[in-house]
Amino acid sequence: MIRPMTPAVARSRPARRLPVAAAFACALAAAALAPRPALAQHVAVIVNGAPITTYDIEQRSKFTTLSTHKTPDRQAVIEELIDEKLKVQVGERYKLEVSQGDVDNAYANMAKRMRLSSEQLTQALAHAGVDAQTLKGRIKADIVWQQIVRGKFQSSLQIRDKDVFAKLASANKDEKKEVGYEYILRPVLLIVPPGSAEPVIEARKREAEGLRSRFENCETGLKFASALRDVAVRDQIVKSSADLAPAMRKILDEVTVGKLTSPDVTAQGVQMFALCAKRETQTDSAATKEARDEMFAAQFQAKSKRYLEELRRGSMIEVK
Repeated sequence: MIRPMTPAVARSRPARRLPVAAAFACALAAAALAPRPALAQHVAVIVNGAPITTYDIEQRSKFTTLSTHKTPDRQAVIEELIDEKLKVQVGERYKLEVSQGDVDNAYANMAKRMRLSSEQLTQALAHAGVDAQTLKGRIKADIVWQQIVRGKFQSSLQIRDKDVFAKLASANKDEKKEVGYEYILRPVLLIVPPGSAEPVIEARKREAEGLRSRFENCETGLKFASALRDVAVRDQIVKSSADLAPAMRKILDEVTVGKLTSPDVTAQGVQMFALCAKRETQTDSAATKEARDEMFAAQFQAKSKRYLEELRRGSMIEVK
């Protein structure tokens, strides 16, 4: 039976990211169910010749339940999978290549934000009965779709400065009151082996505080730090205040140039940042960037929705 081509609301965003919130991380850590054997796969839907199986639906349902703590409606899961098939197919039509390496890198970055390795994320998903390929399939569709929409509607996705300022004015925000900064940073990492006991981590934190108290400036302090046991001084990075979260901006604004930030425990060890320079910049302030991003997101979502509806109308979607 050929199902009617009814438009579905697109679920894509311009900088869409898969669920990586703390609640998701906690859910993964708490998952104690052993992975069950995969059910026999039966084709449930065919999208332009590409099958969606009952196993695909079951896996996506589990993943959604894990990440949102809510059991999704089965039809909503099917619609999401149909959309993803269409996104990947249009990417193939435009000869847009997303390699397995691209997907794996995005998967690794997601794990890193959750303070896990790729292997640990895969294991955590498996304990919840979710195959990592379910998440990687969604990642691939997102990468493809963002590039397709940005490329196809590039000219109409440009945000004009005067529109940004008008938005700020309507929200009673004075863009000129905010000053943008550019921070020159050098990450300093006190390495802690994975799986180390809490006393080992605490000892390294004390060492970090000791280094912080003796750190007078980047020129001599970084040389001193790099000579210490199991301490890595990373390459210089440059961050704009407009690109930083408010909490991080507050931390950097409270640090004197030439000093280190407070120690923070990461997956690799105890990390601090040496603030080597701070200068005003003519780039967007935080308020301007936020307004620009919101406007871009709204336009992207509108274009994405209409284009996805167009793809659905021109597709053959057969429900078994």
